[in-house]
Amino acid sequence: MRLVRLEYVSRFQVVSGKGGTGKTTVAAALALALAAEGRRTLLVEVEGRQGIAQLFEADSLPYEERRIAVAPGGGEVYALAIDAELALLDYLQMFYKLGGAGRALKKLGAIDFATTIAPGVRDVLLTGKACEAVRRKDRQNRFVYDYVIMDAPPTGRITRFLNVNDEVAGLARIGPIHNQAQAVMRVLKSPETAVHLVTLLEEMPVQETADGIAELRAAELPVGRVIVNMVRPRLLDGDALGDAASGRRKEIAKTLTRAGVTGAAGLVRPLVEQAAEHTQRVALEREQRAVLAGLGLPGYELPLIGEGVDRAGLDELAAALREQGAGLQESGRGAGA
Repeated sequence: MRLVRLEYVSRFQVVSGKGGTGKTTVAAALALALAAEGRRTLLVEVEGRQGIAQLFEADSLPYEERRIAVAPGGGEVYALAIDAELALLDYLQMFYKLGGAGRALKKLGAIDFATTIAPGVRDVLLTGKACEAVRRKDRQNRFVYDYVIMDAPPTGRITRFLNVNDEVAGLARIGPIHNQAQAVMRVLKSPETAVHLVTLLEEMPVQETADGIAELRAAELPVGRVIVNMVRPRLLDGDALGDAASGRRKEIAKTLTRAGVTGAAGLVRPLVEQAAEHTQRVALEREQRAVLAGLGLPGYELPLIGEGVDRAGLDELAAALREQGAGLQESGRGAGA
């Protein structure tokens, strides 16, 4: 029986990673994993790519929370594509009661101007909407969502994106925008939040992950786990790797012949070449694992699914996360302080 140590799981989990590492796929799988056994998660997208809708084979996500999947045990996954312009309209209504006047500003292009000319404000709006979902409670004073998962910008931008308080300091030192930024930062720097970084066992993604962790720590933002994605199976054991590295062709030919393989002599060379390539990759991956181990963070590993991850693939990845302990704690949806 496999024992997993239970631990506190942050309610707001931010997923970042170098482009091409599959961070959107990992965020979706994590939302499914955390939604198991009757829990409810919200999967948030902030880059406008509609990657979540594509993964779940759903229509483009509107600016509203919509259920897109049911997890094992009856849990639910909701999704939201946050639009900065619409979030600003919400903000203007919330703090200034502009209502129709805000919509008129949008028609005039003022909303687009505000979210483009002041990127710090844009980030406050995007992160603020997600943090509002983290804090939101129902009439029974229970959290509406057990977990909120954000498919965040890439590693190179994640610290600046999350460190919104510093970003708006020069724009608004007092007033609602300043207060909103501070409220966001209280959530982002609390134990409720964990920033996960997705990587591959390759030199550039691993280096960018190490740099991203250093930047997050310097900004005092809570680093969560390193999630190694697309891990390929190890096809050869230690002895076989040694044979492949040494190119022992005669022994390989004899083995093929004993196994009844016809044309064994012609197969030896391509087999040896492929085995040598596999041996080199295993050695490189071993080096990158050592680098990741030196970062001093816990991690998850997810297998390579193949070309194009569909819902069945997401379920497989979610199951792998659950097996490694993701979400194994008491539900967070209850009366909170």
